[in-house]
Amino acid sequence: MIQIGADGRTWLLSGPTSSYALRLTEHDELLHLYWGARIGIADAEALAAESLPPERGFESRLDGHEEYPVEGGRRFVRPALSVRDDMVRGTEWQGTGSAVDGDELQVHFHDPLHHLRTTLHYRLRGDVVERFVILTHEGDHRTPELEVLRADSATWTLPWRERWRLSHLHGRWGAESRLTRSDLTYGEQTIGSRRGHTGHAHLPWVALDAEGASEEYGEVYSCALAWSGSWRITVHQLPDGAVQISGGVGHDDAGVTVLRPGTAIVTPVFAALWSDGGFGGASRAWHAYQRAHVIPDAGTVRPVLYNSWEATGFDISEEQQRVLAHRAARLGVELFVVDDAWFGGRVSDRAGLGDWTPNPDRFPGGLTPLADEVHALGMRFGIWVEPEMVNPDSDLYRAHPDWVQHQPGRARTEFRNQLVLDLSRADVRAYLWRQLDELLSGAPVDYVKWDFNRSFTDAGRPGDAGLSEPWWSHTWHLYDLLDRLRAAHPTVSFESCSGGGGRVDLGILSRTDQVWTSDNTDPLDRLAIQHGFSQLHPARVMAAWVTDSPNVQLNDRVSSLRFRFVSAMAGVLGIGGDLARWSEDELAEAREWVDLYKEIRPLVQFGDLYRLRSPESGLSAVQYVLGDHAVVLAWLRAQSYGQEQAPVRLRGLDPEAVYACRDTGETYRGAVLLRRGLRTGLQGDLDAGVFRLRRV
Repeated sequence: MIQIGADGRTWLLSGPTSSYALRLTEHDELLHLYWGARIGIADAEALAAESLPPERGFESRLDGHEEYPVEGGRRFVRPALSVRDDMVRGTEWQGTGSAVDGDELQVHFHDPLHHLRTTLHYRLRGDVVERFVILTHEGDHRTPELEVLRADSATWTLPWRERWRLSHLHGRWGAESRLTRSDLTYGEQTIGSRRGHTGHAHLPWVALDAEGASEEYGEVYSCALAWSGSWRITVHQLPDGAVQISGGVGHDDAGVTVLRPGTAIVTPVFAALWSDGGFGGASRAWHAYQRAHVIPDAGTVRPVLYNSWEATGFDISEEQQRVLAHRAARLGVELFVVDDAWFGGRVSDRAGLGDWTPNPDRFPGGLTPLADEVHALGMRFGIWVEPEMVNPDSDLYRAHPDWVQHQPGRARTEFRNQLVLDLSRADVRAYLWRQLDELLSGAPVDYVKWDFNRSFTDAGRPGDAGLSEPWWSHTWHLYDLLDRLRAAHPTVSFESCSGGGGRVDLGILSRTDQVWTSDNTDPLDRLAIQHGFSQLHPARVMAAWVTDSPNVQLNDRVSSLRFRFVSAMAGVLGIGGDLARWSEDELAEAREWVDLYKEIRPLVQFGDLYRLRSPESGLSAVQYVLGDHAVVLAWLRAQSYGQEQAPVRLRGLDPEAVYACRDTGETYRGAVLLRRGLRTGLQGDLDAGVFRLRRV
């Protein structure tokens, strides 16, 4: 709901539990008024009537109070908008009106010197406020173009509190999405990516809690950026204690793009929410928002998949894939995926990227015969691609060496023996569309794992007036390509991968059905990765695999099939081990785990998540609740001195109800499960259990 004050200059956006208010003064200063628990329009107008603090020497009365601080004038905070032409830098705008269209508010400004129209957009999605900006160059051919150095999607202003604590997700390849919390100090703290993709080092999400919120209690403010390229989020505690969060496209001085007369750009959404239910309440609100407004076909269950990569590597053949497919079908797998090396001259990571046609030596009849057999076994069929990349040893590169990102006169940097295609070129985009459309039209493919295995290093191309433009345009053209493919092939689902979790954000999730969380499939490491991931994203999109033991890719850790399965069952279950080497006993046990996952899958993928104990605990656990049903997944790292583990206190149950547990054979009072807890009985090292509860 959006309400407007009596003078038309105060706006109040209210969701089910929260409100957000702003005001445009008579001097065209757009001020932030309020963000928190729900209030009324009269309350917002009372806040609007209050005066700003007086001006002090070396300080601006606007700093810490503006909705969207621009560069220029009496401001010293980090600007959300910075533009320049060939003579003048900065913005001096005038308010030109506003509009309310359903659940969206638009506030318009105009800079007459730069002929720049700026429209701030606010959109309500439950308690989530989505913000973005549209910049339009309204000049003519005589008007200079504008270089957009910075165009953040939003600046969020927090209420004054005695103390703030900052949470964010950090990591690296194989160790993504790890949660860290620390007291917020004065000055700026910036996270982001300079890599051209979301990156492994940080997810574009931050949360701030005041006065020590817990998992289920206390105020939490959090925001997340819907962008899959380079990005930056800055949390700034000003000298007077005010806190602002600004975020958007780009990094450092790379700029965003060049805005020519008659053109416009739209920034990505920067979404935020307030919750008084602690970190768990904030997470559940984020999960519900993504299932309702972000993820395509979010109400459709994600299938159990098998991926052949760890079984085969680059040495694959059609017959070998058939053997694996038959074994996967015996386990109850629903989607069989052929990973790398099915195309071109791809016999190693040194060749073949860019040539998206089946290797005739490995698949003489193309992909259709294998796909037909997979379908006959009752499974869907999927393939791996990495369309944005090219190997120098490929037919594509030999024909078009100028199609890659590069700087003139500089060596072309290779990572993983590959280069990045320049999607800002129309001919590159036409080629990719043609290749991928023909691939999906020519074989019965149901699923595409879309990978991105190196970062930008040489973005730009000769003769381009905006050498930084690939940092901006690559991601938008990637989105457009995915949108076109989904429209043309509506039965095909897509997974985002970037060497694991290097491209996970709200932007890519609005175009893909799930994401590959990490290349690290060690079941113990995964608990911390999945714990961090769940702060923002729901289990419905979190792909998790059961692979072989020892885990040879990272640490050689030995773990039971039970521990590996229960770890992976916390998300979208997949299997990635070499099934040709699994014993009959292992295959039989795996079939039982797959059947169990299918039973609890609606709760995991669509239920409310409660993080009962963190992976830092010796015994960690998560719970999913949907209607009258709940399921608890618990993991014991190690038992010491033979001591019994403390009961795990559950959440989200009715204290007056009785619950039956199929796995312990007991019935429990809801109040007992909530107050005393559930005894798991786990013991030894790397033990795990599943506990299914039903209200009776």
